[in-house]
Amino acid sequence: MEAVAARYATAISPALVDVIRAAGPRLARQFVPDMRELETTPQERSDPIGDETHSPVKGIVHRYPDRVLLMPTLTCAVYCRFCFRRETVGSAGNLSPAELDAALGYIRAHPEIWEVILTGGDPLVLSVRRLKDLFAALDAIPHVKIVRIHTRVPVADPERIDGELIETLQLTNKTLYMAIHCNHAAELTPHVAAACARLSTAGIPLLSQSVLLKGVNDTVEELEALFRTLTAARVKPYYLHHLDYAPGTSHFRVPLDQGQALVAALRGRLSGLAIPTFVVDIPGGAGKVRAETSSLSPEGDGTFIVRDRHGTEHSYPPATALE
Repeated sequence: MEAVAARYATAISPALVDVIRAAGPRLARQFVPDMRELETTPQERSDPIGDETHSPVKGIVHRYPDRVLLMPTLTCAVYCRFCFRRETVGSAGNLSPAELDAALGYIRAHPEIWEVILTGGDPLVLSVRRLKDLFAALDAIPHVKIVRIHTRVPVADPERIDGELIETLQLTNKTLYMAIHCNHAAELTPHVAAACARLSTAGIPLLSQSVLLKGVNDTVEELEALFRTLTAARVKPYYLHHLDYAPGTSHFRVPLDQGQALVAALRGRLSGLAIPTFVVDIPGGAGKVRAETSSLSPEGDGTFIVRDRHGTEHSYPPATALE
């Protein structure tokens, strides 16, 4: 455990400790360090989806023409053991004032940027004062119309979603969306559902992002329960991600063809309202594609040929499993 914690950030919020004790090992697997994290397979890489390749200034990732990621902090309320940014989160804290000014300056200088996605790290670990300043800066950029927040906080620390934070979120003159990261129905406790209800009642549309994880949610029944519970909590299932090739994550990896079969089975059990889009990020930074469509062609040995949004073909390697 000490060796894993020395390499990768480790923290579990008090609220999640209580949930893990009640829910058991399939939930705990997401958050409790594992010695297998120190084993890296040939396919895994420190920057699996090419953030660095598309980072023109610190704190910005500009992979798609009309939107950017803005990462004001690399701190999280909880550190997931499968995170694709696990080599960087927890280590560098917040952007300095000068770095944040440079990141905002990049957004100002690029009028094609229509949407800013606040991520990191988790932007909702920032103080209300910092969030107010950030929203005020974005409000002053006329070509930015959409702000999207990606966060684990409603699950990891639902009491943080209080009146003061909600009032802060409502200050922006941009259209605001929130994508909540959640992978198992047991995470959606009554406290979490209440936090989601507070956000929804305040007029903030809620989406979810989930990751398909071996030993956590890799059955039709568990995925069905997750997406039904999210939908009932006023959270629209948005993306189900195939696990990225981050280092030390092979024990979480479900083969891509098995993921396709799971999602196909869900279509016979769930309303379309409760089914997310199953996506895979092309290693190296070519972007994400639907994992259920003609963008992917199996090669017979577990390899897939993946076509990006420009039609360029990439080889997506099969997983090397470490039990």
